[in-house]
Amino acid sequence: MATNSKLIIGIIGAGRLGTAIARQSLKAGHRVNISNSRGPQSLELMLGVLLPGAVAMTVNDVAQKSDIIILAMPLNKYSALDPEWLAGKIVIDAMNYWPPTEGRIPEFMNEQVTSSQYLQQHFDRARIVKTLNHVAYNEIEEHSLPPAHPQRRAIALAGDDDAAKKQAEQFIDTIGFDTIDLGDLQEGSKFQPDTKLFNARLTKAEIEQIVR
Repeated sequence: MATNSKLIIGIIGAGRLGTAIARQSLKAGHRVNISNSRGPQSLELMLGVLLPGAVAMTVNDVAQKSDIIILAMPLNKYSALDPEWLAGKIVIDAMNYWPPTEGRIPEFMNEQVTSSQYLQQHFDRARIVKTLNHVAYNEIEEHSLPPAHPQRRAIALAGDDDAAKKQAEQFIDTIGFDTIDLGDLQEGSKFQPDTKLFNARLTKAEIEQIVR
């Protein structure tokens, strides 16, 4: 793992959310590895223009060579990832199950199990943390503020691994946001699409008041 609080952030998915997180990570001094489904060569032009300093890799290499993995691809592409690639890794699930945009995906239609809980079952040796899914991609950069700023926006997270959540919290702080731990992965249902917290611009105190 990288030292001096600087991390190697691996992003799987080079769409708008993935690139926004990558830019903020680079600004914070982290190293960034990024991949998409079409391979590293397809990213060369974009990296040169939008993400100078990021390194394009295969998905497998991103998983193997990064401290924190961020899943920022369409949720319906999850099965293209080999669970062994994510074994033992801290994995931030920034994806959402949203039928209006991705259609109905049978395995995510069980309302008793959140999408992140299903992913934890599928990637059974990964350390899944649900977060960064309820902020619009452009606001990752636009709403970033320094620590202790009174209007600093908060980002919720949920997960079953306390150490993984702590690492995710520390990373999110470096890119300009407070965090609020809502509990285990089941609690990720509180900031999925069509909830009060989804795309809501709230401070930590305001989120605490809503979920209290």
